[in-house]
Amino acid sequence: MSTTRRPTPDPLDRTVAMTPSPAPIPPGLQAPGTDGAPFEPLLPAAELPLGTMRRMTRGDLDVLIVHTPMGIVAVDDRCPHMAAPLSVGELDGCVITCPLHSGRFDLEHGGPVQMPTTGGLDPNGVYHPVWSPAGAPPKTDPPGRKAEARRLTRVRNFRYYPVRVVDGMIDAALPLVREG
Repeated sequence: MSTTRRPTPDPLDRTVAMTPSPAPIPPGLQAPGTDGAPFEPLLPAAELPLGTMRRMTRGDLDVLIVHTPMGIVAVDDRCPHMAAPLSVGELDGCVITCPLHSGRFDLEHGGPVQMPTTGGLDPNGVYHPVWSPAGAPPKTDPPGRKAEARRLTRVRNFRYYPVRVVDGMIDAALPLVREG
């Protein structure tokens, strides 16, 4: 008995219809309260083309759903630095730029690839000084309580919500929302 193998589709061939699939969650970064949480439908996969992101709200939880080249991810729609909504930032592949302090965060591994302009501690506790974007005047960091607060502000890694795609719908496992 012979078996015929189909050729593997070229991922760069845009003529191949791609069914979106979940991206893997980096080890240790699954959001608390989601292990065993029920999956909830968030939006049709057709409404989230590759390279786009959408904010979905459940109770007081704002979730950012992103269709990256590695798959679909769901994280809090808040910058891991100062909680600005990333859904109004910019997406470049797997990297989101925060609209507030220009921090850049990689959805593939969950951490910063460029610290915010305010500096601070990265997820490993390493200090990064304030910086200025190209073409902007140098940023000073005068001493005082605000400077000390910036130096002690830790940029966290993302926390990921488990995602699945079932019958064309993107679902995510979200922690239960308490009423009242």
